[in-house]
Amino acid sequence: MSELWFTEKQTEHFGITIRVNQTLHTEQTEFQKLDMVETEEWGNMLLLDGMVMTTVRDEFVYHEMVSHVPLFTHPHPEKILVVGGGDGGVIREVIKHPSVQKAVLVDIDGKVIEYSKKFLPEIAGKLDDPRVNVQVDDGFMHIANSENEYDVIIVDSTEPVGPAVNLFTKGFYAGIAKALKEDGIFVAQTDNPWFKADLIQNVFRDVKEIFPITHLYTANIPTYPSGLWTFTIGSKKYDPLKVDESRFTELETKYYTKELHFAAFVLPKFVKDIIGE
Repeated sequence: MSELWFTEKQTEHFGITIRVNQTLHTEQTEFQKLDMVETEEWGNMLLLDGMVMTTVRDEFVYHEMVSHVPLFTHPHPEKILVVGGGDGGVIREVIKHPSVQKAVLVDIDGKVIEYSKKFLPEIAGKLDDPRVNVQVDDGFMHIANSENEYDVIIVDSTEPVGPAVNLFTKGFYAGIAKALKEDGIFVAQTDNPWFKADLIQNVFRDVKEIFPITHLYTANIPTYPSGLWTFTIGSKKYDPLKVDESRFTELETKYYTKELHFAAFVLPKFVKDIIGE
């Protein structure tokens, strides 16, 4: 019996290859190609348009780092918006914070939500929590129609292709600033510095022109291109590097710690050069 392998070409000349035990589901949704596969090394894995979105084994890194950095930076986050994130991992982390009263998830593709609940219960298991409001809708338009509403906005998007293209524009970041309260914070995943330096540079510049406090931080996610991943945080008032340590409370995490909260902002020289710092 021949072995089945999946390869994601991360550039024209480089890719990551993973042994697949079986395909659990495959479908061309209204917006993208969705595959759910069981892998030997990483457990169940969600692919969108041939790109690895999340795996059972390493998902905690991304979901913890995109969530807890802004939520511990804000002194009292109550209403949170997650744009994208239909797998539910960010929501799971967000509602670990006792101050959160409402978490709104807006994902344009309901099929991602449906099959994540079915095949990724470890990740999607909190989407039915009473504090969570799940909406199958266009996140860009949701932001455009919101004003002074959210304490924290987390953009958990795919790479800037297909339905996610508008989520990497300066107009979108300006809309986020309007949708946030006067002391609001936002964070977005901004890809990797090895292959997408131009993207990071452009996003950082755009966010910095809108938010008075802007920083880049990193995490190690082995199934994402290059393994080194960046997040861009924009804040109206609170600096993630000046969080009072008394604000940190014990949460059940596997990657994020209060020490790592600060350490993640210490950037390699070549990454600092990308953003001009």
